[in-house]
Amino acid sequence: MQTRNRLLDDVSQLMTNAMGVAQGARTEAETAMKSLMDRWLADRDFVTREEFDAVRAMTQKAREENEALKARLAALEARSDNAS
Repeated sequence: MQTRNRLLDDVSQLMTNAMGVAQGARTEAETAMKSLMDRWLADRDFVTREEFDAVRAMTQKAREENEALKARLAALEARSDNAS
């Protein structure tokens, strides 16, 4: 009976070690895939979310300034037409 328990202990230890190796391989594969994706994305010149949001804010500000300038120009043109 002692031999059987020893055999089961050995099999259990082997399975535990195999799971550790599998977990290590999984982590290594994830790291390699992330590195590959990061390089692929960098090669595509994609912008980050922060860069996109910054350009979006600048665009919104430019639109607002453009609308203000249109209103100012219209007011100046109206004043010029009334003076004539």
